Amino acid sequence: MFVPSEKLLNKYAEVLVNFALGSGKGVKKGDVVFLEVPESAKPLLIALRRAVVMSGAYPVTNYLPDNYTREFFELANNDQIRFFPSHYLKGKVIDMDHTIVVIAETDKYELKGINPKKILARGVAYKPYRDLMDAKEYKGRMTWTIAMYPTSAMAKDAGMSLKEYWKQVIKGCYLDYPNPVRKWKQTFKDIERVRGRLNKLKIKSLRVQAKDTDLEIGLDKNRKWLGGGGRNIPSYEIFITPHMDKTEGDISFSEPLYRYGNVVKGVKLSFNKGKVVKASAKLGKKLLKEMIATKGADKVGEFSLTDARFSRVTKYMGETLFDENRGGRFGNTHIALGLSYKDSYPGNIAKVTKAGWRAMGYNDSSVHTDIVSTTRRTVTATLEGGKEIVIYKDGRFTL
Repeated sequence: MFVPSEKLLNKYAEVLVNFALGSGKGVKKGDVVFLEVPESAKPLLIALRRAVVMSGAYPVTNYLPDNYTREFFELANNDQIRFFPSHYLKGKVIDMDHTIVVIAETDKYELKGINPKKILARGVAYKPYRDLMDAKEYKGRMTWTIAMYPTSAMAKDAGMSLKEYWKQVIKGCYLDYPNPVRKWKQTFKDIERVRGRLNKLKIKSLRVQAKDTDLEIGLDKNRKWLGGGGRNIPSYEIFITPHMDKTEGDISFSEPLYRYGNVVKGVKLSFNKGKVVKASAKLGKKLLKEMIATKGADKVGEFSLTDARFSRVTKYMGETLFDENRGGRFGNTHIALGLSYKDSYPGNIAKVTKAGWRAMGYNDSSVHTDIVSTTRRTVTATLEGGKEIVIYKDGRFTL
């Protein structure tokens, strides 16, 4: 069995603590850093805490037992499912300056057979916590990042050995470089150049064309492209928040979606006036429809493209964090159903009201579900003056 070396994990921790957090600047002395890490990723937790302490910041640890979630959903009644510990979570948000969340699954199907309505109801109950974190982040007072610690179960499900799976993580996070932070900074500069060109175009809508896909996505005004912010390691994607009422047409997805202890494959969606009017899947159709039935989850909250020249992730990983950043031959395109990223707004986020967000077409939901396709496709932008320009083709931005 492959065991990552202490040197490798220290590099990983260095990237997360002293680069990804702080939007590429790292943590500062006196910051409070919450570490949410599963039991199976204990070696990385030790490296993370060490990096936080050495930076002069204060670590607060939430150490999560493996295979601990299922029993709660089996035993809990509706009141327990919907309970929201407001004082505790509000206090946590007040204290935190940064959060690192590590994904390390020992049973990807732990919640298989659990009624999806229960799981989704839990997400709705905890949405105020997400809202509090978002509000603090949008004021520039908090940052977060998500990373992954491979397990045998994750590797097996993706059809790889643990060593092969770790190789994708090592490459994808630049941990094979002597100074991965320096390499990440260079990559973010490359992403920033493309992002800057996109933002100068004043795009009114995007048309995505591929096999079984012809989708038009309205962007409207008050939007900017995002990318290279450190909110995810790896992070190669360049994305934007569409207008939630201006998506039309059909899209199919090549990559499986893991959600709530189940897998959904062969997803196809049809949109009319922004809303999903038809949803099908070769596997997991019932779960897909339950998810879409959640408030706001029947509309698009994100549109994203990954340039194959940027990404070093070349294989299917079975985890959205990596799959939405996959390069390979044709890069990837993904949309997220549900919650929009408000930082796609170019103005002062703190001054926009709920009614203002709605008027501008920013979606709100307890769900944000990314669905990925790596098939060959062309993306054409229609500019405000009516001119059309291809911005992405064969896995690469053409700008």
